[in-house]
Amino acid sequence: MLGLKLPTDPRWVNIVEMNIDEILTDHAYCEQKAASTAISLIVNFPEYPELVNEMIALSREEMGHFKMVHERILARGKTLGRYRKDEYVIALQKFFPKGGSRTEQLVHRLLYAALIEARSCERFRLLSEQLKDRDLAEFYRSLMVSEAGHYTLFLKFARQYGQRETVDAKWKALLEYEATIVRDLGKKETIHG
Repeated sequence: MLGLKLPTDPRWVNIVEMNIDEILTDHAYCEQKAASTAISLIVNFPEYPELVNEMIALSREEMGHFKMVHERILARGKTLGRYRKDEYVIALQKFFPKGGSRTEQLVHRLLYAALIEARSCERFRLLSEQLKDRDLAEFYRSLMVSEAGHYTLFLKFARQYGQRETVDAKWKALLEYEATIVRDLGKKETIHG
């Protein structure tokens, strides 16, 4: 369903198991960045009322997820760690050239967002199936469902606002590119790396 070209190495879960506090901090910031992405789309593309309405709802949902992850961190007797850059997202954003029409810029941002959500969904599925901490595994299962919905929402908007054949060709190429990024990741205690 997700169309990812390279699955996450299942051994990544072992890294997560040994670094739960780090993964929770990284996950919290991922949720915060997802909310920021939704807000940024509202600010930069206000002329699309359907997109704006969906991004309002999405930003609230993502901040709700941030709150849930933060509460789990506090329940473990920890505090939110320091922000760190997401190497996966930085590498991913190098795929499309800068510039282009407003529509191209919007489509590219929507495709990036769709792919980030798809990879998060795939990783949350792994965590839901393999984490020994069953409470945390169930938490990730519930979030996996949300991420799948976000992935399809962003892809739907990209196809709606761009020319379908062009968008699908870009999506396919982006999926191939993303596989080369993932091949080098999965060795760190981060959601995407």
